[in-house]
Amino acid sequence: MSRQLAFDLPSAEAFRRADFYASPANAQALAAVEAWQDWPGGKLVLVGPEGAGKTHLAHIWAALSGAEVISAAKLVESDLHDLAQGPVAVEDADQIAGDAQAEVALFHLHNLLDGRGLLVTAASPPRDWRLGLPDLLSRMQAAPVAQLDPPDDMLLSAVLIKLFADRQIVVPPNLISYLVSRMDRSIAAAREWVKFLDARALAQGRPVTRALAAEVLDLAQAG
Repeated sequence: MSRQLAFDLPSAEAFRRADFYASPANAQALAAVEAWQDWPGGKLVLVGPEGAGKTHLAHIWAALSGAEVISAAKLVESDLHDLAQGPVAVEDADQIAGDAQAEVALFHLHNLLDGRGLLVTAASPPRDWRLGLPDLLSRMQAAPVAQLDPPDDMLLSAVLIKLFADRQIVVPPNLISYLVSRMDRSIAAAREWVKFLDARALAQGRPVTRALAAEVLDLAQAG
């Protein structure tokens, strides 16, 4: 019997406002991003766990404001004066803690923007980043913070449907409720489930169903 090969091709992820599902877990952060013209000092720190939707919200804000989205780690190799001509979304700012050059770059970008719009994403508030540059820490702590909470059932269900749709997979409703009741409470876990079920279905030449998910769960528990 021939066996179908499964290639883990990257899926096209949609970051439009229409693809963002509001729920009590993210409503406050979404409202803060959409009210960007009222940010004190023209800046906001967006905080939440991995996969909670920070990147999606950064792209929603970029569409609203015309901002450029860039990783904090790439600021060192960027032309900061050119970047600061318009609003900027800097992702994963907490991950540059201890990198003196990157911290200085973010500090200079903040000053060059001069209130034109700065969105910074991180897993935790600035006080927990362990920044080595006191001037950067004081500026980040002066920014208002919007919190993304762990996803509730409604949000997890919507995210699973979206992730399957990004891979052009139509799934039965009973699969979504089955996964939500058994998976870890994180969007990162939702991504892993969708990725693994897609690969398994391709390898076996089967559709993505609740039965397939149950088999995968049995394998995981047996392992």
